[in-house]
Amino acid sequence: MCRLLGYLGPAIALDSLILQPPHALRVQSYAPRELEVALLNADGFGLGWYHATESQAPFTYRNVLPMWNDPNVDALCRYITTGCTLSYVRSATPGQGVDISNCQPFQADDLLFTHNGYIKQFRETLQRPLRQLMSDRAYAAIHGNTDSEHIWGLLLTALAADPGISLEVALATTLQQLLTLAQQYDTPIAANVLVSDGHKLVGSRLASHDRAPSLYWLKGSAQFPQAILVASEPLFEGPWVAFEEHSLFTLVTDCDVQFHSLSALANGD
Repeated sequence: MCRLLGYLGPAIALDSLILQPPHALRVQSYAPRELEVALLNADGFGLGWYHATESQAPFTYRNVLPMWNDPNVDALCRYITTGCTLSYVRSATPGQGVDISNCQPFQADDLLFTHNGYIKQFRETLQRPLRQLMSDRAYAAIHGNTDSEHIWGLLLTALAADPGISLEVALATTLQQLLTLAQQYDTPIAANVLVSDGHKLVGSRLASHDRAPSLYWLKGSAQFPQAILVASEPLFEGPWVAFEEHSLFTLVTDCDVQFHSLSALANGD
């Protein structure tokens, strides 16, 4: 399990999200409040961001160190200015290695992807079925051994199968396939996902058998009045709203929050 953070709004220095709030992402790496299956997020972290003034592929910085133990984080976060970021701190699922290839966000072309959740006994249950659903290109692009990267591969497969497909439909298709496999193999899964193209955040909060991991959104706060945030745990006091279970959503730059029916999108309705 991990802790996720997404931001969309006016350009800001990254340290105002990652380091400065009372319960910033770095604090969540060593003192999470709502992490139910682990004590720490000490198995690496990742920062993903889009340049504030240039239209180009996103950037990432990833490390297997705990965020609190990386001497580069303070300087990087003060230097980086962005209007869209996806970042996370990692608590590795048992059996999944602490390796740079397993650190998120994952990136391809103009997309960033993060996942907080699990597939129970992934290697013994859904690893092979998921790979069989992937395109050859997505399969070849997998470098690590996490369930998260395999969900990412499934999303890339959906996007490649129909170049005109939206992120929302691609994610709904991916999650519907994942839920179908979870039912077939009687394997619990949880999939809090955030994916971005730099212009919007598309995501989900869902689980197949149990309660989904925590996930909140906030818009129009005093600290970030023209922005919208998504976080596994609130960064500071404010009117944070918990996403409902089995949510699929889109957040856009005018702070609009749109909710979708997972089954309707997956079925093309």
